[in-house]
Amino acid sequence: MTDTIFALSSGAPPAAIAVVRVSGPQAGAALQALAGRLPPERRAVAATLRDGAGALLDRALVLWLPGPSTATGEDTAELHLHGGRAVVAAVSAALAAVPGLRAAEPGEFTRRAFANGRIDLAEAEGLADLLSAETELQRQSALAMAGGAFSRQVEAWREQLLGLSASVEAVLDFADEDDVALLPADFLQRVDALRAQIATWLARPRAEVLREGFRVVIAGPPNAGKSTLFNTLVQSEAAIATPIAGTTRDVLTRPVAYAGVPFLFADTAGLHDATDDVVEAIGIERALEALDRADLVLWLGPEGEGPVNAWEVSAQCDRPQGVAKRHPRHRVSAVSGEGIAGLLADLVATARQALPKPGEAALNQRQHDLLHEAARALQAAEDEVDPLLVAEALRLARVAFDGLLGRTTTEDMLDALFGRFCIGK
Repeated sequence: MTDTIFALSSGAPPAAIAVVRVSGPQAGAALQALAGRLPPERRAVAATLRDGAGALLDRALVLWLPGPSTATGEDTAELHLHGGRAVVAAVSAALAAVPGLRAAEPGEFTRRAFANGRIDLAEAEGLADLLSAETELQRQSALAMAGGAFSRQVEAWREQLLGLSASVEAVLDFADEDDVALLPADFLQRVDALRAQIATWLARPRAEVLREGFRVVIAGPPNAGKSTLFNTLVQSEAAIATPIAGTTRDVLTRPVAYAGVPFLFADTAGLHDATDDVVEAIGIERALEALDRADLVLWLGPEGEGPVNAWEVSAQCDRPQGVAKRHPRHRVSAVSGEGIAGLLADLVATARQALPKPGEAALNQRQHDLLHEAARALQAAEDEVDPLLVAEALRLARVAFDGLLGRTTTEDMLDALFGRFCIGK
């Protein structure tokens, strides 16, 4: 954290503008070395940039942003260059020659923002999701997390918890005084109310289904039209569709978005009992595993023989030899397009119910586990009678809250998180 780092923080050149960011104690010296002077604070100023030998690098806009009120909490300089590859390379080489400067690692700017208290861990995780967002729902949910919606909620819970802990500490410290010998009459109600608030967050749809997509698995026996329907739904010839049974040997997945909702469609091997083909048998086994992981199964086989809660789909409805169903949820033909629009509309409506609501922060696995630990500790606080045990349960809940915000964490976890970021962010 004592190094001064620099990196291209805009898109890869060539581009109209290239923004190079410098952060750390030598940011001002680096700006002076290239621009010849330190411009007024927080004002974009035109400057001629030169390297250590005095050679012209570029004519650019520069900004001087002294810390701690910066994105990273450190002194920061920004160079807004012409966006050619040679310009960026020349300026980067000149910065590398300045004593105390080095190229940034992936996510290092954001990691410094976290280390300097500009953002907390939940906001950093939201920012990572925002950078990888590909659909509107993903963008809105990531913005809510990166904007601190969940962090503010955790802080509010933590304040309530500190009030509860103070009541218990009063009992432990002054048990001989009549006015504080017992916990307040509403103590258990306050604990239960806090636990109930947490329970509503634990019941929300998770971030993983939003990030990975609503997983729809197409299943059925050989030659049921699975691959043809799969190709139609993913809008490409991703799967080989032929009349030959057993063409699909493995689980084939493709992500696609409809109406801003992310989906992950999966085509599977035809399911049947007897096969002497070792490869086909492996494909069937993998197909069954995919069914277990599915959020929804479109069953193209005989009616009533699919997994529980699968949608009965009568595929190949334009063909007399297609599988006939008395009460299918959808009748479709991937060849003629009949019924496809209705199927997609139904899928979108169903997925929306399983995904976080637009603009609603969603918990990832780490956050869900910590919040579950907090709820479990609060339940223990309700069940205990000994004030010492109640105090310990509340302390464990507070530790879980601190973990959510990154006040207690490990370097390995931070390395994994910030490794998701690109260089320059």
